[in-house]
Amino acid sequence: MGITIRYLAHASFQIKTEEGRNVYIDPSTKHTGLNKKDFQPADMILVTHGHEDHFDNKLLKDIRKLGSPIIAPPSLKKEIKGGVVWDLSPGQFMKMATSNETIWATEAYNVKRLRPNGEPFHPKGFGVGFLVKFGEKKIYHAGDTDLIPEMDRLADADVDVALLPVGDTYTMDLEEAAEAALVIKPRIVIPMHLKGANPETFREKVESQSDIKVVLLGEGEEYSLE
Repeated sequence: MGITIRYLAHASFQIKTEEGRNVYIDPSTKHTGLNKKDFQPADMILVTHGHEDHFDNKLLKDIRKLGSPIIAPPSLKKEIKGGVVWDLSPGQFMKMATSNETIWATEAYNVKRLRPNGEPFHPKGFGVGFLVKFGEKKIYHAGDTDLIPEMDRLADADVDVALLPVGDTYTMDLEEAAEAALVIKPRIVIPMHLKGANPETFREKVESQSDIKVVLLGEGEEYSLE
């Protein structure tokens, strides 16, 4: 039995590990079309940043099991109440004592997507991405980010699956996300945070220039990583 990656909506994913653990990344019912019944009790929750389409504090309380950790950037530590909360800044990592998982926080920020006042929608230090090692497999969730220089470091990380935003407005667009995939060099890439972008265009751009496999998941669909 391998790892199962289920695309819920927007940037929300459910990952079932080989040990049967239930892990969520950016679970939210805000602006995603999801509701509480779409989520099962969580053994671990990762939150990339504090925008409500990624961070739904009430949902976290509803779905986390007793003692289940929430891992988030330092900007959210005071907002998440109760239970076990670990904050990770980019470059930091932690190994779970009770499971076969290691989590690294990576940089995630905008350099091109700016508010009218010139401030980035996602300034450096506001949020993170996550590189998670489940057993021998590594899954990278980029968070809300532009194409940034720090992605170069992931080329040596042997990423199995990269979950990359492609929708523009607040994140990379299709062109930049394709370039990010070529930089990171995962075995598989799954586009997310579509915002109306055509994922087929992303697949054509990546697969025509590399041996990377692009997997397109509709909401509720899953992929088994063997």
